Amino acid sequence: MKKNITRFTFNSFGVNTYVLTDDTGKCLIVDPACQYKGEETELLGYITGNKLSPAGMVNTHFHIDHIVGNTLVCNTFNLRPQCHKDCKMFWETAVEFGSVFGIKVENLIIPVDFLAEGESIAYGNGSVEVLYTPGHANGSICLVNHAERYVISGDVLFRDSIGRTDLPTGNFDVLYHSITKKLFSLPADYIVYPGHGPETSIGYEKLNNPFLG
Repeated sequence: MKKNITRFTFNSFGVNTYVLTDDTGKCLIVDPACQYKGEETELLGYITGNKLSPAGMVNTHFHIDHIVGNTLVCNTFNLRPQCHKDCKMFWETAVEFGSVFGIKVENLIIPVDFLAEGESIAYGNGSVEVLYTPGHANGSICLVNHAERYVISGDVLFRDSIGRTDLPTGNFDVLYHSITKKLFSLPADYIVYPGHGPETSIGYEKLNNPFLG
């Protein structure tokens, strides 16, 4: 892991939650997926124990497994979720989707700040650039840290795999375009931190990903 990014793996879906930090103690929380009390304690304990000051919270997309900790984080740190506006159908149906997977959704906080392609999200003297990368789900974004040469890919790109396209608004051709035209335009040495599973790199996936040959 890069020194200014910390990963936690939460809930029964094994979602990777990331905390990005700068050198002043500001941080950005990405996909808070803590579902159980111990997971909540782990995430909040890391932030408070390191005296970090959350500047924002971003969802790479609004599938239920990636937003289950939103309310906790927003209420604790007085934040609202930031995401792409095309996530709308997923927050409107979050209660129904949650019930299908045994996840109880209560007091869901609706986003009011929407992120667009090319926008920069600052946290202290750190920042990430937004790439709009649908295909797994409408509203999916990736977050690129050019200074530290990494990308948080959500459920768009994984090591040796790609995001599912059999869920609502999924589309393989759209996902293929998002990966090959946007993510693969990044330098080969950029590390990819996905929404599930281990990290990889842009160069490795260009050469080895069996879904993108």
